[in-house]
Amino acid sequence: MDAFYAAIEQRDRSELRGKPVIVGADPRGRGVVSAASYEARAFGVRSAMPISRAARLCPYAAFLPVDMAKYRRVSLEVMAILADFSPLVEPVSVDEAFVDLTGSATLFGSPLDAVRRIKRRIRDETGLTASAGLGTNKFVAKVASDLEKPDGLVVVPAGGEARFLAPLPVERIWGVGRVTAGALRELGLRTIGQLQRVPRPVLARRFGKHGHDLHDLAFGRDDRPVEPFGAPKSVGAEETFGADTTDAELLRRTLRAQAERVAAELREAGFAASRVTLKLRLQPFETHTRSATGEATQDGLELYRRALALLERERVARPVRLIGLSASRLGPGGRGQLDLLDPTALRRERLARVVDRLTERFGEGAVIPATLLARPRREPPRRDARGR
Repeated sequence: MDAFYAAIEQRDRSELRGKPVIVGADPRGRGVVSAASYEARAFGVRSAMPISRAARLCPYAAFLPVDMAKYRRVSLEVMAILADFSPLVEPVSVDEAFVDLTGSATLFGSPLDAVRRIKRRIRDETGLTASAGLGTNKFVAKVASDLEKPDGLVVVPAGGEARFLAPLPVERIWGVGRVTAGALRELGLRTIGQLQRVPRPVLARRFGKHGHDLHDLAFGRDDRPVEPFGAPKSVGAEETFGADTTDAELLRRTLRAQAERVAAELREAGFAASRVTLKLRLQPFETHTRSATGEATQDGLELYRRALALLERERVARPVRLIGLSASRLGPGGRGQLDLLDPTALRRERLARVVDRLTERFGEGAVIPATLLARPRREPPRRDARGR
């Protein structure tokens, strides 16, 4: 979908059409941009940009809060349209999905005809535009879908994948972030075409297993199927502080609350996580992540303990702007082995399920760990005139 959150707001509020719209945090605060309309992007505003910078770049934009409930409703409408064209729809996020059109020609004509019909139905039924990439696999289709936004349609014919990818920068390849891109530039590799000329063994020696993936993706080879019923890859929570902080107690309390929220989501979805990741954004805008893997769990206290160990190992010396916790490597809940060295684990699991039922009945925050209760400030001890 094109500038999804902002496009929905422009659709629903006629006075915003054709004007720069930025959806995200309060521009007077310290959060980030969640979405920017194409009118705002013309000023250099991008998703995940600090909201304060967006306000400087485009001070006359309409700044709107995130309305996730509304965006999810529209997302369901779009996904339902996709499901009419194929049973193999893999949502990637609220505004993006893969669709396997194999075998649909009898009903909808050629794959290109089907894609045009999908785009037309989305526009007619939601009032929004979508950009599409059509290719022989997920990677090529994804890259193609990003090239002619908004309302784009890019087709990569079978056998033309390497030629299509060659002029694009290496950053277009999945898994090539800032660090890998820098390493590739050190080797003189800036485009995917240059990467195609490097033998696979050379990439494997330099990048290990990832080198094999780089070689395959550079030629547009990707055998991953569209998986409509795949489990989510992670569940997480994060918070941007109103002011950068070095308060260790505030960091621990925030992490504890995030662990409980993530654990509740895991239990609700029936998953347990074996990997915990701590995310820190330090002054001025430097992001660090640290991860630990252990027995699968859906216990908030256990998630917190693992994240706290990562935090203490990090030895934060600079003020923290944002802290987050995510749980990944998800599997079915209830299959992990409870820690035999922790006799309270089973009791905590039962207690968590009771808390879930209370929360469902009385609302979020009905029951919380005592460590998250607001603590009254202690008054300093009074002294008499002689200092006693």
